[in-house]
Amino acid sequence: MEDEMAAYVIGQLEIFDEERYKSYLAGFMPIFRRHDGEILATTSGKTTVVEGEWGFPRTVVMKFPSRSKAEEWLADPDYIELAKHRHASAKCNLAIIDGVG
Repeated sequence: MEDEMAAYVIGQLEIFDEERYKSYLAGFMPIFRRHDGEILATTSGKTTVVEGEWGFPRTVVMKFPSRSKAEEWLADPDYIELAKHRHASAKCNLAIIDGVG
């Protein structure tokens, strides 16, 4: 079944209010884990661009067991409330992509 394939959430961030962003981070992992999320890779403010342009200084790659789990995480009322801190403290791009095989 296609929905059982892993899905990945790619986030690109530019934080402009570190203190407010800390409020987001403080509540992030419990909600994230509740949806079986796993952090696969993250930058600590440094990304090495090897081709083209990468518009944000921070990147995170997250894995979920399925696309539906990733979508449930993003739609979780607790996460929606928490994400207000991210919206107020950072520019962000988020995308869900499907795993292969």
